[in-house]
Amino acid sequence: MITHIQGKLIEKNPTDVVIECNGVGYILNISLHTFSQIPDKELLKLYTHLQVKEDSHTLYGFSSLTEREIFRLLISVSGIGANIARTMLSSLTPQQIKEGIAIGDVALIQSIKGIGTKTAQRVIIDLKDKILKIYDIDEDSVSKGNTNKNEALSALEVLGFVKKQAERVIDKILISQPDADVETIIKQALKNL
Repeated sequence: MITHIQGKLIEKNPTDVVIECNGVGYILNISLHTFSQIPDKELLKLYTHLQVKEDSHTLYGFSSLTEREIFRLLISVSGIGANIARTMLSSLTPQQIKEGIAIGDVALIQSIKGIGTKTAQRVIIDLKDKILKIYDIDEDSVSKGNTNKNEALSALEVLGFVKKQAERVIDKILISQPDADVETIIKQALKNL
């Protein structure tokens, strides 16, 4: 029903934002990923998902169409509600979730707070084929890229960089250069850290 909201950013919190649109303030629940993508400027556009329940209407906001699509795929899995899907998108980037599901990385999905082994396996079983088809992902290239990422991350950790920070930089590099080799990833990361 509501596909996006564009308006003035009134309030910004790690879990929600308030956007004023034509005199009406809308509260949108967001993930930490979206929170980190929101610029501190007045005009803001977020893609939305409206969840209608018997006792509430809840709007979820996303910085990108991809994140909204991953959210919708996640809530289609039995046992994954909107809050767990939002937690997943707060713990991992949409790209990491996509790749984790594509290669069947149960440990990655299970690393998210509130996700057990069975739920992680169910997410992968239910969504793997859809993810591979929708995003036209080749399983081999994902696992190869993941190996390069892990090697580069290990090298940066040895050099004394904080894992989370290094991982964020590496993810950005891999989004723009998915075929980058380990050496290229490390060189680029060193320029950005």
